[in-house]
Amino acid sequence: MFYTTNTIKTKQIKTPIKMKKIVLVLIMFLIIHQTYSQDYTIKSPNETIQLHLKVDKDISWTASLKGHTIIKDVKIGMDFTSGENFGTNAQVKAHATKKTTSMIYPGVPHKDAEIKDEYTQLVLTFKGKYQLEIRAYNDGVAYQFTDKNKRNRNVKAETLNITFPEDATSFFPKENSMYSHNERLYLNKVVAEIPATEFCSLPVVFNTDTAKVLFTETALHDYPGMFLKGNGNSTVNAIFPKFVLEAVDHKMEPDRNQTINKEADFIAKASDNKTYPWRVFIISDDDRTFIESNLTYQLAKPQAIENTDWIKPGKVAWDWYNANNIYGVDFKSGLNTATYKYYIDFASSNKIEYIILDEGWTKSTTEILDYSPNIDVPELIRYGKEKGVDIILWTLWKPLDANLTTILDKYKSWGAKGIKVDFMQRNDQYMVNSYEQIAMECAKRELLVDFHGSFKPSGLRRQYPNVINYEGVKGSENNKWSKDVTPEHNVTIPFIRMAAGPMDYTPGAMSNGQRANYIVKGKRPMSMGTRAHQVAMYVVYEAPLQMLCDSPSRYYKEQETVDFITQIPTIWDETIVLHGAIGDYIAVARRKDNTWYIGAMTDWSPRALELDLAFLKAGNYNMEIFKDGVNANRFAEDYKKDLIEVNSNSKIKAKMAPGGGWSAIITIKKQD
Repeated sequence: MFYTTNTIKTKQIKTPIKMKKIVLVLIMFLIIHQTYSQDYTIKSPNETIQLHLKVDKDISWTASLKGHTIIKDVKIGMDFTSGENFGTNAQVKAHATKKTTSMIYPGVPHKDAEIKDEYTQLVLTFKGKYQLEIRAYNDGVAYQFTDKNKRNRNVKAETLNITFPEDATSFFPKENSMYSHNERLYLNKVVAEIPATEFCSLPVVFNTDTAKVLFTETALHDYPGMFLKGNGNSTVNAIFPKFVLEAVDHKMEPDRNQTINKEADFIAKASDNKTYPWRVFIISDDDRTFIESNLTYQLAKPQAIENTDWIKPGKVAWDWYNANNIYGVDFKSGLNTATYKYYIDFASSNKIEYIILDEGWTKSTTEILDYSPNIDVPELIRYGKEKGVDIILWTLWKPLDANLTTILDKYKSWGAKGIKVDFMQRNDQYMVNSYEQIAMECAKRELLVDFHGSFKPSGLRRQYPNVINYEGVKGSENNKWSKDVTPEHNVTIPFIRMAAGPMDYTPGAMSNGQRANYIVKGKRPMSMGTRAHQVAMYVVYEAPLQMLCDSPSRYYKEQETVDFITQIPTIWDETIVLHGAIGDYIAVARRKDNTWYIGAMTDWSPRALELDLAFLKAGNYNMEIFKDGVNANRFAEDYKKDLIEVNSNSKIKAKMAPGGGWSAIITIKKQD
C-alpha cells in the first residue's frame, strides 16, 4: 500500500515538473524571440514612405515608397575599443513612437525662409545604455545613434551596409583617396559592378526601377566624415578615415599639402553621452525632390548664434579665376593695390557687396599675419568701406589652424568681413573639429566663413549661419585646366551635391563655348555651354556668398549681362522646382519678397520646357527674360533679352540651345 501510494505520488509529482520544464522552455524561447527578433514599423506623415526595422542578432531595416521596396536591407551598428557595441546581440529595453510638427526659421535662408519640420519618430533604448532614433519624413528617412554611457572610449568602426535591388545604378562620385577636395564627377555605375577597391564621397544617389535614394550625412561633429565603398554586389559599405596621429608637410607644396604618416587603429575618440551624425536617405520617384528637400538642414543642430543681423549674404567680385586680367587701365594689373581698387570700383558701381583677395595678398602663403608689400590691405578695406564694398580674405588652412585666434583678431582689426579657408582636403575627426572651431571663433568676431577646398556641407551652416558657403564641388575653376565641367555635369550637381547644402561653384564666365570650339586656357578661361547657361546658375545654384568669376574689364563690356545677374538675390524665401531630371535638365522658381526668379538649364541636348506660372498670386506681372540667342548653338555667347507681361494663368516656353539656359525675373506690374 505504501509502495503503491508512493508510486502514485511520485508520478503525480514528476508529471507537473516535466510540464513546468516544457512551459519554462517555451517561455524562455518566447522571451528570447521577443528580445532578439522585435519588429517596428513607422510611416512618413503622408504615409508614402514606410520603414520596417528589425532587431535580431543585429539591427537592420528596409524602406519602401508607395509600396515598392527601394532599400532592401540596411544593417547598422558601431564597434568600440571597450564596453558595449551598438547593434551586436541588441536587446531593446524600451521604445517610443511619436509624430512631430514644427517650423524652422533659418538664420540665413539658403532656399526657404520657413521650413516645415514634420516627421514620425521611433526611439529605441537598448541594453548597454545606447539609443537609436529613426525618423520618417515625407521626403526620406534618417537615423542617429546616441551613447548614454558616461565614459570615454574609441570608435573602432561604424557599420552601415546598404543593400539595393539587384539592378540598381548610381551617380557615383568616385574618389581616389580620402585625402581629397571632394570635387568629383558623378559616374554612372551599376551598383553590383562597383568593386571593393572603389569608394565615393557623399552625397551619392542610387537609382532603382521605381525611385532614387540620395544618401548623405548631417550633424557631423567631433567625428570623421563618411565614404561609401563597393563590394562587387548590390551592397555598399561605410568606410572612414582613421584617427590621425601624425601629419607632416608634404614634399610638394608643404604650405598646403600634408602626408599622413601615422594613423590609429580606430576612427574616432568618443566622449561620454556622445550623439553621432544623422545618416540621411532622401527617397523619391521625382528628381525635383532632391533640390526642394531641406532634410540635411532640418536634422542639423539648432542655431548657436543669437544675433544674425551682421551676417550679410551677397555677391563677390572674384580675382583668382580670371588671374587678375584687367585691361584698358593706366597701371600694370596684377597682385597690387591699384588692381584691387579697380575690383572695388567695379563692385561698387554694380552694387556687389564684396570682393575677395585670393591667393597672393599675404606676405607668403604661410606668413598670413602680414600682407604683400605690393598690397595695402588696410587701405583697400578703408577704400572699400568708402565705396560700400566689404573685403573677404583668402587663407590656407594649415597656417590658420596653427595660429587661429591671433590671425582672426588681426583680420578683424583691419576691418575684414570674412575669410575664405582653402586646402583642408581631409575628413578625419581632427579636421571636422577644426571646421567647427573656425566657425565658432569667426562667429565670436562677426566674420563670415567660406570653406573652399572642403568636404560637403554637413549641418554646420545651421548651427553657425556665418558659415555661408562650401565648395566640395567640381566647379568652374576646373575650366582653367580641364574639360570636366560640361553642361551635363552642371545639371547633375544641383540634384546631388546641392542636396547637402550651398556650393561655391563660382559661376559668371563671360567667355563661353559650345562643345566644338571649347578650349582650355589657364589664364583666360572659358566655360562650356552658353552665356544664358551661366546666367541661369545664379538662380539654380544655392550660394549665399555667390561669385562673379570673370574679369571686371570683361564685365564692363558685358554690362547688359551684369545688370541682369546683379538683380538676382543670393538667399530665398521660397523654392519650387518646376522641372528636373538628373543630368538632363532643370528649371527652378525662387521667390525673394514679392519678386520671383526662374532659372533653367539643359545638358548638350536642346530643349523647350513649358513653365507653368500658377505659383504666382493674382495680378499682372512683368517678366524680364534672358535666353539663348538664335545662333547660340553655333556661338555660345549669343543671347537675347525680352520683356513680356504674364499672370498666374501663363504658360511660357523656355527654349534652350545645346548647353543652354533660360532665366527670368518676374515683378508685379505697377498700375498706370
